[in-house]
Amino acid sequence: MARPHTIYRTLLALFLLGVVVIVCVSLGNWQLDRAAQRIAIKQEIETGRNSPPLHITASTPPQTLTPWRPASAEGVWRHELTVLLENRNYQGRPGYWVATPMVLDPASNTAVLVLRGWLPRPASMEQPLPAIPAPNARQTINGELLARVPRLFELSSAAQLPETLPDPAHAQPRVQNLGLDAYAAATGLKFIPAVLAQTDDPTQAQGHVEAGVQLLREWPEPSLDADKNKGYALQWFGFAAIAAIAWLVVAWRALRRQRKPETF
Repeated sequence: MARPHTIYRTLLALFLLGVVVIVCVSLGNWQLDRAAQRIAIKQEIETGRNSPPLHITASTPPQTLTPWRPASAEGVWRHELTVLLENRNYQGRPGYWVATPMVLDPASNTAVLVLRGWLPRPASMEQPLPAIPAPNARQTINGELLARVPRLFELSSAAQLPETLPDPAHAQPRVQNLGLDAYAAATGLKFIPAVLAQTDDPTQAQGHVEAGVQLLREWPEPSLDADKNKGYALQWFGFAAIAAIAWLVVAWRALRRQRKPETF
């Protein structure tokens, strides 16, 4: 007959191995979900980029604002409402994304938020930022639609958007993330429910360059490597199978000890 402490050790081993199986299977399923999400994002990008170009106006139906769809907009910049998005690196270099509203219809105050490009951060805080191009004439720009400004992880101590823009204390506020609702409340503008990531420079196309630094427009894309997630899932399921086999071995040996006749 098995001794009590042996039974307790066996039960503990079975419990722990069962937990390992459940955890590994859960992690494998989570990796499969991540793979499915990346596949869906890839299909969304392909669908958007294969759509015909859209010219955005104040009356553009929201259902046509498909993410990743090529689009153009014509309007006037509101440079005094420019916001800098922090911690947006480019090829390992720290910098900012420049976000400026373009008013499409002055009568209704309807605008589109445009990500104009990447601006390098000065080597030290004492150095001023490079001058951002500020054309005043009505312009037409081309770009790609996004559902929102891509977000980064944000600590509670991160700089917040001022309640009212323009802010006399900060000509170009710097924030980690920028939501359209908060930005509309601060500026008084009515934004279409999409963001336009600019891909061209109309001043260069017209044969001249506005004063200021040239903004870079190589926008990052989400990771679409679903095969990596599938590989991780296979590993977790393999660990789960090993733990399940170990559980069966421990249970089988425990049953053998129980059935073994007692000898004197």
